Amino acid sequence: MVLRLVAGADVFSENFKSGTMDRLGFGVDALARLNPRLIHVSHKGFLPGPYDQRTALDEVVQMMGGLAYMTGPEGRPLRAGSSVNDIMGGMFGAIGVLAALQQRDNVRNGTGKGQAVQSALFENNVLLVAQHMMQFAVTGQPAAPMPSRISAWAVYDVFTGSDGEQVFLAAVSDTQWALMCREFGFDDLAGDARLRSNNDRVRARAWMLPLLRERFALCTAIELAQRFERIGLPHAPITRPQDLFNDPHLQATGGLAPVRVPADASSAAQAVQTQVPLLPLTIGGQRPPLRSPPPSIGEHTTLLLHSLGYSAADITALREAGVIGTGAAT
Repeated sequence: MVLRLVAGADVFSENFKSGTMDRLGFGVDALARLNPRLIHVSHKGFLPGPYDQRTALDEVVQMMGGLAYMTGPEGRPLRAGSSVNDIMGGMFGAIGVLAALQQRDNVRNGTGKGQAVQSALFENNVLLVAQHMMQFAVTGQPAAPMPSRISAWAVYDVFTGSDGEQVFLAAVSDTQWALMCREFGFDDLAGDARLRSNNDRVRARAWMLPLLRERFALCTAIELAQRFERIGLPHAPITRPQDLFNDPHLQATGGLAPVRVPADASSAAQAVQTQVPLLPLTIGGQRPPLRSPPPSIGEHTTLLLHSLGYSAADITALREAGVIGTGAAT
């Protein structure tokens, strides 16, 4: 069944441990003999080398790849707040597939042949921390974990309003500092020689930030954001993921698409109607839409097997033998 699928496919994608596909008879060479145009993409924990037999998880490679060290405070490495390597590893695999398809099908010099593509969580993570590696290579100074870093800008932090809500506020230039002081009536700070330049203000953060926190705490977080917005300064609410369903920008731009999650994929044991973020790009000025909702288990089995040449009797026999599932079918 798998071989019939592969015979007419453009791309074969897998994320089993190294060597598993060869043992199952679905290795790169075996499938290339069946379909020389096939792009075989493998999503691994590590690219071939000393680590490639290790079991990899997003958190594992964040720890060994420097990202957890950079995310948490000193002595307390923390994973990032999203499965960044799982997501980006898949993205780089897809980018590799697109490049391989271009090499195969280019009208002027296409090879007409498929090839193997590999992406890996560890190498992906190394790319994410490359900026810190290069900082050390160029300056000789290791990067401190992000919570311990000395910011390049004096006002670049989270502040708490009078309502107890938090907001991120920034003034990253001398012009922005002057605008902020004028908006909030901080004439004493604007005229303080110790705060004349951004570098001066960075050196003064130990006493300047507590003073700003005290003054900003007289306003609500929303008021702070509105006033920073009015003068064109960077600001952001501290948003929880679930709050994004009601984000006005996403709602206005169609960044969230309606989707029905089937019962067998829902912890609620029933179908759930919700929204899902679309890809963060436009093509021809349009967000690529959701082409189809996620199917129930087995929903397309019969249709797919018919397309491969299996008869109704064949499909019944496969189902009775337990080769295919007995979920919803169309």
